[in-house]
Amino acid sequence: MRDTRPKRPSPRERLADWLDRPAVTNTIFAVILFNAVLLGMETSDTLMAMAGPLIVGLDRACLAVFVVEIAAKLYARGPRYLKTGWGFFDFVIVGISLVPGSQSMSVLRALRILRVLRVVSVAPRLRRVVEGFITALPGMGSVFLLMGLIFYIGAVMSTKLFGDSFPEWFGTLGRSAYSLFQIMTLESWSMGIVRPVMDTYPYAWAFFVPFIMVTTFAVVNLLVGLIVNSMQDAHHAEDVERTDAYRDQVLARLEAIEKKLERGDER
Repeated sequence: MRDTRPKRPSPRERLADWLDRPAVTNTIFAVILFNAVLLGMETSDTLMAMAGPLIVGLDRACLAVFVVEIAAKLYARGPRYLKTGWGFFDFVIVGISLVPGSQSMSVLRALRILRVLRVVSVAPRLRRVVEGFITALPGMGSVFLLMGLIFYIGAVMSTKLFGDSFPEWFGTLGRSAYSLFQIMTLESWSMGIVRPVMDTYPYAWAFFVPFIMVTTFAVVNLLVGLIVNSMQDAHHAEDVERTDAYRDQVLARLEAIEKKLERGDER
């Protein structure tokens, strides 16, 4: 007679289910935020003089929690954990935190703040934003290329037009590109650059105003539109995946009910 008893899950499967529980995920999220506060406190000489050993000890305890979490996920899910983008991301961030950094290696010590980025992999909404941004990168590349062409044309024109009278702003191609970037960001563009140039060249507005209209209002808004559209696509794909998972669960339950009914009829 065939054994119809349900198969007991393996220790790895039980551990994987436990790691996916909302309580565990929320706890890791809280530890990440607490660790971010500790890393900020380490930048204060006053706080470090008052409670330096305690802060460092709590920081190491948070790191130990992250290491145990990563090790548990590697054991529960095996190599496929590192094949997922977010799993590999968490592994690299925690691995960087384990690199020993002395006072002479301040850069490595500063990299510990990257642990805060793990909030992205834990919080679904932040993860959706990042996924939308990454999806938009190919389209953004074309927009950046267009913006680069506009900046190059503008830098050449402004150097030839205004370079002799304003060499500090438009004396070279690089200075012109930097000045145009400042103008694009609307940071002190009028009183800082354009109006002084217009005192010497009254019709300079005919160059700067179209440049601002094209770069600041057209190209930048095009970038924003690409990112928003990609985020909406990522949200739609997540909804479809959630719907498919729910459908599979319902079908599995219906199949189990049919099998029970068939066994009852055979008896």
